[in-house]
Amino acid sequence: MQREKRMTEDGSYTLFEPQLKVTYHSIHGAIRESRHVFLGAGLDYWLEKNGPTETLSILEMGFGTGLNALLTLIAATEKKLPVHYHALEPFPLDEEEWSALNYIDLLHRPECQTAFLKMHREESESGIALNPDFMLYRYKIPVQEFQSPEAFDLVYYDAFAPDVQPELWTTELFRKIYAMMADGGVLVTYCAKGAVRRSLSSIGFKVERIPGPPGKREMLRAVK
Repeated sequence: MQREKRMTEDGSYTLFEPQLKVTYHSIHGAIRESRHVFLGAGLDYWLEKNGPTETLSILEMGFGTGLNALLTLIAATEKKLPVHYHALEPFPLDEEEWSALNYIDLLHRPECQTAFLKMHREESESGIALNPDFMLYRYKIPVQEFQSPEAFDLVYYDAFAPDVQPELWTTELFRKIYAMMADGGVLVTYCAKGAVRRSLSSIGFKVERIPGPPGKREMLRAVK
């Protein structure tokens, strides 16, 4: 069953997954949510704390529409920041689905069109260069089977919500993620459930609740 395109409040599209009855992004704004949760609370925060780095290593849990990767590519290019971006997505979108998304037009970034096509169209587990400083590695496997090739500085935890996919929010899985992160690494997620916060804390993360994007009062940021 094909995923359905839906408009969100900031004019950007999300997709509705009919089998799980859930959208990929917030109905209050797909781009707005991604910028707030992953770019602002994640990438910008890490750079404020650590400054320039030789290469920033990022893990995304749930590549989905590619929006988080696209926004990170734009930001990294502007900052002249070399990035290794590893994304897990066992159920990638069909071309008919991702090609209908309006992010390039809405962001006024026609120069990123080719990169967005490559993100989705090319097999990239061995890595594809979206530009000279941005390498994307996309894995069509579940996180349980993933073996990290490097220590991650930043984790975008963007799986579907715990009530939809509880197996992706267990203490055991967070322990695996923790082990794959560099010291001082940052994990950000839109989810602020108490059980998730307690799981992260029990492993050793320093967890804080911070203001969420429109439609969500809080989100979580965890530092190793």
